[in-house]
This record gives sequence, C-alpha cells and structure tokens, in this order.
Amino acid sequence: MADLKHIGRIKNSRRKVAVVFRTLPDDPNSCLVCQTETLKDDDHDLLIKLIESNAGQNAGELADAMQRTPLTDGSIMLARFHTAGHFTKISTSEIEMTPNTTTTLSLSELNETIAQQKGVQVKDLAVGGSSVEEVGSVSDISKPASANRMATNDDATGTKEKALSDDDLASKMRKDADSLFKEATELRKQADKLSPSKKASSRGKA
Repeated sequence: MADLKHIGRIKNSRRKVAVVFRTLPDDPNSCLVCQTETLKDDDHDLLIKLIESNAGQNAGELADAMQRTPLTDGSIMLARFHTAGHFTKISTSEIEMTPNTTTTLSLSELNETIAQQKGVQVKDLAVGGSSVEEVGSVSDISKPASANRMATNDDATGTKEKALSDDDLASKMRKDADSLFKEATELRKQADKLSPSKKASSRGKA
C-alpha cells in the first residue's frame, strides 16, 4: 500500500491518531488529533475510508476533507467529532507520523521539513497551510464539547494533552478563511488581466 498522510500515533502510549491540524494558530508546537479508537465503529470506518481516499490524501490538512464529509446521521464529520470531544490538542513532538508499517517521523520534524520546502517558518503553516472552506457549513463547530468526554480522552492518553478550545478552532478557521479570500482576490485580478476584452464588452453592453 502507498504511504498515507494524516496517520500517526502518540509516542508514549502508542495510541493511533488521525492528525486533523498539523499546527495551530499562535501555537506552532501543538497539533489537533483524533484518537481513532475512541470512535464508534461506523465513525471510525468512515474516517479511515476518508483518509485513504483521494480527497483525504490530496488535502493539505485532514480537516479540509473532514469538513466536507457527512456521517451516517447527515452531520458533518469535523463539526460532530469536535462537539463529541474526539479532538485533542497535543505537542507535535509527542506525535510520530506512521505513513507505512516501517516508517516513523516526528510530526515536529515533518512540520520543519514542510516549512523549509515552502520557504516559511513553522508558525506560518497554521495561517495558510489549510484550505478549510465554507465555514458556515460547519457552524456546529462553535458548540461547546462535552466536558466529560474531554476528560476521558485526556485521562486515557496520559500525556500533556488538553482539549482544543472553541476559540482556538474558530481562530484557526478564520485565518484560513482570510487566506482563501486574499488568494481568490488575487486570482480574480489575474483573470481580469488575462481577459480585459470581456470586461470592456460588459461595459459596452451596459
């Protein structure tokens, strides 16, 4: 099987995780993960299927694909997993990526490599590294997650983890939306330069 993105595990407990965001706004040394074994069977199978799909593998951040994926009850995967308390904030140095059965790589090292390839710093990856769109379609993301479920996740891992707050996740999504808006504006300008006759024609008709 080809290498898979977004798959990893917590170093000390060896628990498997799906990495939802590789870095976080104002906290480049932390990531957001979903502990796959805490999911119900149906949700687990859908998440793994998504990760293995072209959509999952082509996504810069797994959250990009999750926010477009409905679960069996019709809810959006990203929003429901958040409100159900399946997401955990953890240091990138405590996560090792496992793209295949023989390779492991610290997420902190992977982020450094990606940043070098892009010619930016790791802290900049959280601003423009994700292309989460249509924030309105995941409005449930702002609902508070279950405190009891969050506590269960933290106790189970036994690491320096804490749940990502709604404000943190909202900040991440706002920055992604701002980045997308700027990119769209620039693309529109380029398109107008390539086809000025279309604009002139429109003014003539008016």
